[in-house]
Amino acid sequence: MSSARGPGLHGMGDVIVEVSPSVDGYVAGRGVAVERPFGDAGLRLHRWIGLDGGEPSAADRAAGERMFAGTGAIVIGRRMFDVGIGTWGDDGAFGVPVVVVTNRPAEDLVKGPTTFHFCTDGVVAAIERAREAADGRDVVVNGGADVIQQSLAAGLVDEIRLHVVPVLLGGGTRLFERPLGEQVELEQTDCVTTPLATHLTFRVAKG
Repeated sequence: MSSARGPGLHGMGDVIVEVSPSVDGYVAGRGVAVERPFGDAGLRLHRWIGLDGGEPSAADRAAGERMFAGTGAIVIGRRMFDVGIGTWGDDGAFGVPVVVVTNRPAEDLVKGPTTFHFCTDGVVAAIERAREAADGRDVVVNGGADVIQQSLAAGLVDEIRLHVVPVLLGGGTRLFERPLGEQVELEQTDCVTTPLATHLTFRVAKG
């Protein structure tokens, strides 16, 4: 697995999508709500990080650690924030600045080392704000699906990391629902398979 990276070209890190879909392409089950952040999928999509009784292998743990090793800021959608904030604890879970894409203005929320900033100017502005907060490190777009789709459609994503979980949910929130407008070419750069997930990394072709 990759180690932490410093600033990339022009002093900026990459914009990376990181998400755990089912084999049939869902990132949450049916009936997502505050009391059920992943709907009827429960936490099974995150067994590879030790939730829902999962027992991660060393490769699973390395995949999880990789997300935070080079990350300076995270971008999420308001729905993900609303259903997740009650479970993330007093430290906010992420440990880096988090930019929340929303149409509802709010004051910054500080949870220990994690500060949530609310951006009402759309995904492009949110990623730009996250780049500033990341100070040359990577920006991770962590969800939900709509924010990921908008980021890809806008051509902002440099790398995609999928942790494909061996389950068929049969319904829920699809990772790729929104038309991207054009085909996106990917180069697979890594693949690690464990009993709990297949960890895939792709570079996004530009130009």
